[in-house]
Amino acid sequence: MDQARAAARLRVLRGHLGRRSAGAAIAHPTSGTGPPASFHPQQFQYTKENNVLTLEQRKFYEENGFLVIKNLVSDADIERFRNEFERICRQEVKPKGLMVVKDVTIAKSEYVPSEQTITKVQDFQEDEELFRYCTLPEILKYVECFTGPNIMAMHAMLINKPPDSGKKTSRHPLHQDLHYFPFRPSNNIVCAWTAMEHVDRNNGCLAVLPGTHKGSLKPHDYPQWEGGVNIMFHGIQDYDENNARVHLVMEKGDTVFFHPLLIHGSGRNKTQGFRKSISCHFADANCHYIDVKGTSQENIENEVLQLKSNFLEVKQDTKFKDVWKRQTRLVKGERINL
Repeated sequence: MDQARAAARLRVLRGHLGRRSAGAAIAHPTSGTGPPASFHPQQFQYTKENNVLTLEQRKFYEENGFLVIKNLVSDADIERFRNEFERICRQEVKPKGLMVVKDVTIAKSEYVPSEQTITKVQDFQEDEELFRYCTLPEILKYVECFTGPNIMAMHAMLINKPPDSGKKTSRHPLHQDLHYFPFRPSNNIVCAWTAMEHVDRNNGCLAVLPGTHKGSLKPHDYPQWEGGVNIMFHGIQDYDENNARVHLVMEKGDTVFFHPLLIHGSGRNKTQGFRKSISCHFADANCHYIDVKGTSQENIENEVLQLKSNFLEVKQDTKFKDVWKRQTRLVKGERINL
């Protein structure tokens, strides 16, 4: 019975993903007039009341934990982000605090910084060009629907998913982003993830498990994969395999907004090209930090603090929340707690 319900739900989701009309729940940006007079805000706990999302879009996010807005970021902006990434790869610019990541299959002796060896740059808050993504009005317009008007940029990344080496290390295990975050409440956090080119199952698009944002944070750790696992690629150790999985096929400029408890991941890149995306996690400035000692997040806390100590000259006694405070930036409204 559970499998039958999951299959029925998947058919509905695919119907939404396949639509191209202006009223589609996740297929089109909206400049609509907002919910009708009969709308009851107490029905919603994951979205804020404003005139940006249609009632259908709000209901879709509430039920599924994600929402795709088509053609949100311009080709011109994406080209600028791509050019800046290439400059970083050539070491023409070295932004303070930036973490540069390579694939686990690349040996130290073979590592020469280039677009072919760098698979991710994160924490680019000091790079003026890349950080523009986190301040784009078209992005913040939708972010405010999930965080409210006082918005902090918490964590930014540009991912350059490489062609898989044959060891399947280019895939990202199913996970919940909240595992990495020592701040709450989760319902006031959202990720904006923008495709920088066409993405599908061939080059490792995002895969999401709709509705899982309604659950709790699950224990994460490194999966036992034969080919190896990339740094900090923790995955959920126990999840319901009957959950319907939806693969988000997206075009350049399309942007998905999703909840930090939504279970998601990505498959391996089976093409010969690099699959690029740019993203930022945003939070309401009213959010607060928590102590993760003694919780399932303690393993990632220890790993992050060790990495920061080794590579970014962070003091040994630095606390997890202090690492986050260094990289957060106010992008709209007033700074309150974070």
